[in-house]
Amino acid sequence: MSDKIRWGILSTAKIGTVQVIPAMQKGHFSEVTAIASRNLAQAKQVASNLGIVHAYGSYEELLADPDIDAIYNPLPNHLHVSWSIKAIQAGKHVLCEKPIGLSSEEGQELLDCAKAHPELKVMEAFMYRHHPQWQLAKKMVQDGKIGTLQTIQSFFSYFNDDPQNIRNQAELGGGGLMDIGCYPISLSRFIFDTEPKRVFGLAEYDTTLNTDRLASVTLEFPNGTSTFTCSTQLNPYQRVHIHGTEGRVEIEIPFNAPIDRPCKIWLQTGTEIEEIDVEVCNQYTLQGDLFSQAILNNTPVPTPLDDAIFNMKVIESVVESNRRGGWVTL
Repeated sequence: MSDKIRWGILSTAKIGTVQVIPAMQKGHFSEVTAIASRNLAQAKQVASNLGIVHAYGSYEELLADPDIDAIYNPLPNHLHVSWSIKAIQAGKHVLCEKPIGLSSEEGQELLDCAKAHPELKVMEAFMYRHHPQWQLAKKMVQDGKIGTLQTIQSFFSYFNDDPQNIRNQAELGGGGLMDIGCYPISLSRFIFDTEPKRVFGLAEYDTTLNTDRLASVTLEFPNGTSTFTCSTQLNPYQRVHIHGTEGRVEIEIPFNAPIDRPCKIWLQTGTEIEEIDVEVCNQYTLQGDLFSQAILNNTPVPTPLDDAIFNMKVIESVVESNRRGGWVTL
């Protein structure tokens, strides 16, 4: 194997063509060599636009290419597990977009397949965790910069009520919790470094789309709480506050970190507030390189696949809590 992992991309999905592929092409250990679409002309056009050598008119053709080491799967949510399993069975490493599937049960199917092929690396693509601002925030908490961690407050919203948009198609895994609510859940588990004991959630559903458009959630951890609101039909906004007994950390743009300017973190201890500029970087480039390095060095991936299943279990518990109208114990 060379010093770069040769990547194949399943589909011409916008997140891949606009965000992930250009970022991975700048990586030190990633090389995007092929892309597939069910429309060959579309695949060729995207390949030409992005300088990708090979274009395929089916996903099966791409998986059969012996010169591809790893697959990035940005397909719609309902196709995450099935095509990731096919990629593993074809002998490819897999980086699959979040959420890992439509359910924790689906995620377990993928994990079982991955365990049957221990020579291959498989990971959910939660890019935010690899950004230096999150590594710094976690270290601040671990080092006691804010005293004892007590609670986390998060907000994540955008406005999109287009019924043709896949995020608004319930049968394909659409809705706010699956698309963006997964982030506050993931970061809370990441910062608390444990799983919540129980959850309480309230959700409002769009009567036309049948997807959750507004959800407010409380997660109870063994040593604190996390609360968040997410919405697909509110003014775009995102913010995270991490509070301890002696201080707090505020993250300005926690999820869609800009690639053209430094991110800002504020650390408050007592009455003093320190503003910290975090280096300019692309979290998708970092994600691609870290996963590629795990393949090249045969080391564990940054985030194990069972983390994705735990995240799905929390999402499912939030939905169940809203249905029951009460707390759900995990």
